[in-house]
Amino acid sequence: MNSQNSEFLKKSLLNLGFGDKLKAELDKKIAAKTPEFTLDLQHEFNHKTVDYTLHFKAGDNQDMYFFNKYDAVINNKGDAAKNIEQTFYINKGSGITAKEAFNLMDGRAVYKQLHNLEGQKYHAWLVLDDKNLTENGNKKIKHYHDAYGFDLEKVISGKGIKELDKSKAKEELMYSLKKGNAQQVTIAGDNGEKKYFIAANPQFKTVDLYDHQMKRIKREELLHTEQKPVNNLKQREQQKEDAPAKKQSRKSKIHV
Repeated sequence: MNSQNSEFLKKSLLNLGFGDKLKAELDKKIAAKTPEFTLDLQHEFNHKTVDYTLHFKAGDNQDMYFFNKYDAVINNKGDAAKNIEQTFYINKGSGITAKEAFNLMDGRAVYKQLHNLEGQKYHAWLVLDDKNLTENGNKKIKHYHDAYGFDLEKVISGKGIKELDKSKAKEELMYSLKKGNAQQVTIAGDNGEKKYFIAANPQFKTVDLYDHQMKRIKREELLHTEQKPVNNLKQREQQKEDAPAKKQSRKSKIHV
């Protein structure tokens, strides 16, 4: 058995989020010199079960094996006809991770570093296209490049999100959203703090907003917090005192 090849494959599985539970079975299949084989694994995310089938194939001389792709299925236990399926391809040990695959299939966007045909690196948001399929029934992947103009940090700034106030919390929030997660945030407002979940929506250059039960709500509820909240009683009283003067000023301008 090519131990170096085996270790590379195990490292790839680990980096792609499949863990190390398949190590023994992988070594067994490679030792048997099976031309092609699959390994099965199951994960659970957000109370949803995902079945993965990982495909391995030997090279021409059968001295090395390659992890080329995996199939992912989100199971609807009540109705198999509503299962969501997608195949993801791996290139030299890198590609869409197990969790990113779930997030894409669950309808969210993932931000990835990719390579073009010339091998040059670029970044893009990826979204599965429900309306356009490949010949084998796979959903095509839409790419929203940086040039498209979606600036996630700019979109969520100034909305009273407390997690943006501290550098570590902000870094963790941005990382999670770019991985395609629906991430919980705390919004500070006049009536206290509220908890929401947000997810990146590159197509419309915004974020989707959810309540604690992950039900979509109008994002205006988040957008109206554009103005910084009044944090203390003194500031509130000052605003009340200033209001009549501002109103009078506006009237004066009208009659000029």
